[in-house]
Amino acid sequence: MRARRSCLAVPGSNPRFLEKAQGLGADEVFLDLEDSVAPGAKEEARRNVVAALREGDWTGKTVVVRVNDLTTQWTYRDVVEVVEGAGDRLDCLMLPKVRDASHVVWLDTLLGQIERAVGLPEGGIGVEAQIEDARGLVEIDGIARSSPRLETLVFGPADFMASIGMRTLVVGEQPPGYDEGDAYHYILMRILMAARAYGLQAVDGPYLQIRDLDGFRRSARRSAALGFDGKWVLHPSQVEAANEVFSPSQEDYDHAELILDAYEYYTTVEKRGAVMLGDEMIDEASRKMALVVAARGRAAGLARTSAFTPPA
Repeated sequence: MRARRSCLAVPGSNPRFLEKAQGLGADEVFLDLEDSVAPGAKEEARRNVVAALREGDWTGKTVVVRVNDLTTQWTYRDVVEVVEGAGDRLDCLMLPKVRDASHVVWLDTLLGQIERAVGLPEGGIGVEAQIEDARGLVEIDGIARSSPRLETLVFGPADFMASIGMRTLVVGEQPPGYDEGDAYHYILMRILMAARAYGLQAVDGPYLQIRDLDGFRRSARRSAALGFDGKWVLHPSQVEAANEVFSPSQEDYDHAELILDAYEYYTTVEKRGAVMLGDEMIDEASRKMALVVAARGRAAGLARTSAFTPPA
């Protein structure tokens, strides 16, 4: 799976931002043709994005373009011009406002036609599906299994909040009057369950108060604790915070690697499947949990600071 701890949104209509994004530490950069681009600037933004993909250095990043949603007149030209112009530099296309599986199937079909026409590997360009309204959430299982190209389900909170009539104007914070629990818990868990059921990643949406890093961290920790793979970032100041929050702590990473080593020893040398590791019982379920944390720690570049010592 591609790294997506921090997914940086970059307006396709701003060449300066497109250039600056190449030097930032975001795992994913998505060049946006949708909401951040005014209707009159769509065509120019397409040209900017193709030029940035072809001429820029995106080494080490997951490179994505967000096209316009399928109800608009711009979408098919977005797909055709971007993929024909720079498909070999592209990891995925993000499709916003996905409401049912047919949206993803449409994009899958068009991508296949373009790939064959221009000689790109068929199926090589992935898809990210953005869930932004109640209908999309209700249909999410069908969306999640709609295409082998699909890699990620992305929560789009602002449009979603509007679609259900949530009484707040602050994206990412609890609505006024919601004093207990988390107003977003069901939404996030529903997206996460569909993603995991079909082998996909899950990415949380943006926190719009870009100068409030404490608020961003609070919002990111909520979805990271559930198991999300990353979160959108709207400003360079949020990148480091996202990478930190969606990586395990050094202590947790060391513990996970210790569990894996100990379980390997006890099951292969001593032929036991459930044992005590210090004060903790470990078994096959422990190994599976440790694999998740260890994989994320390795992907984040963490190095072990402790090792398992077999009993004498």
